[in-house]
Amino acid sequence: MIQSDIFQFEAEIPWEDLGNGIHRQVFGYDETLMLVKARFVKGAVGAMHQHPHSQVTFVESGAFEMTIGEETKTIRKGDGYYVPPHVVHGVVCLEAGTLIDAFSPHREDFLPAKTI
Repeated sequence: MIQSDIFQFEAEIPWEDLGNGIHRQVFGYDETLMLVKARFVKGAVGAMHQHPHSQVTFVESGAFEMTIGEETKTIRKGDGYYVPPHVVHGVVCLEAGTLIDAFSPHREDFLPAKTI
């Protein structure tokens, strides 16, 4: 079974540099669920992509232009969104900020190397 530690402490989780002003921390997960924090600098672009996971995201800080399918909205601190499986989506950071993502099932491609 794939599972994270029961408790996660932000100060102990390394930030993964994804390039182009985006960093990621992977928090709790098992085979059915995963929580991820993504930090963006102003102007960073999360390229349009799709995946087989359901995704729910909360905007912890900043402002983003979010495109899901054919719809684009500006989202800010306190807002959120849902991305159904296989729907193309992407984001442009308008004001530096952080997104909190939950994926179901877990993103195997995000797992720390020691768990794969």
